[in-house]
Amino acid sequence: MFSFGIKDIIDILIVALLLYTLYKMMKESGTISIFTGVLAFVGVWIVVTQILDMRLIGSIMDKFMSVGLLILVILFQDEIKRFLVQLGSHKRWRFFFNFFLKHKDAGEKPYIMPIVHACMNMSKTKTGALIVIEQGVSLDNYKNTGDTINANVNARLIENIFFKNSPLHDGAMIIADDRIASAACILPVSHNTRIPKSMGLRHRSALGITEVTDALAVVVSEETGNISLAHNGKITTKISGKDLERMLAQESID
Repeated sequence: MFSFGIKDIIDILIVALLLYTLYKMMKESGTISIFTGVLAFVGVWIVVTQILDMRLIGSIMDKFMSVGLLILVILFQDEIKRFLVQLGSHKRWRFFFNFFLKHKDAGEKPYIMPIVHACMNMSKTKTGALIVIEQGVSLDNYKNTGDTINANVNARLIENIFFKNSPLHDGAMIIADDRIASAACILPVSHNTRIPKSMGLRHRSALGITEVTDALAVVVSEETGNISLAHNGKITTKISGKDLERMLAQESID
């Protein structure tokens, strides 16, 4: 019979979480079939070399395995980057901290309602906006590309910053530590070929920053007035004010 201690159970949970995270990202990115093919190749290599002891074929496959890591890094570089970002995110491990440290949430973030109200007003007037909310991964490199604001999150201030005649309306606003840190910031643009052509630079920038960090990105379309929310390299479009409030409350971490 097998006997499992607490340490073994924790190890199993961690491995299961890692595998689930990896599988989910591969499935979302459309590379799950490639990943499955790689696993199948490894399985065949083990059978050929360890069980059947087929030396000629085994030696040929050994050559592929010797450079396999480099090939995998090239094939899955975006997925590996996103995996490491999610792995380092506070939220991915929050349930472990809750279990061991009995950590409690500090309640709803104070920036949520001002963002929701501002986005709803800008949606009505079709004022384009891009608001990025820092999570576990620092956005200091992106904050420095814009102008420092360092102000409390206020709906009227957000609307004034993104007003069409404002010098700060181009670029992204970054919220960190429950304050508006910077505005007119430059973000990385996603090069995902599956992004609909109808999505402009704001949506691509929102996806870009959420592909390389765990940040949240809220977009208000200048063409349609639709509100969207991007996180973990995925974007949800045409959401209501209530949906935005709920999603921000769910995805935000303390």
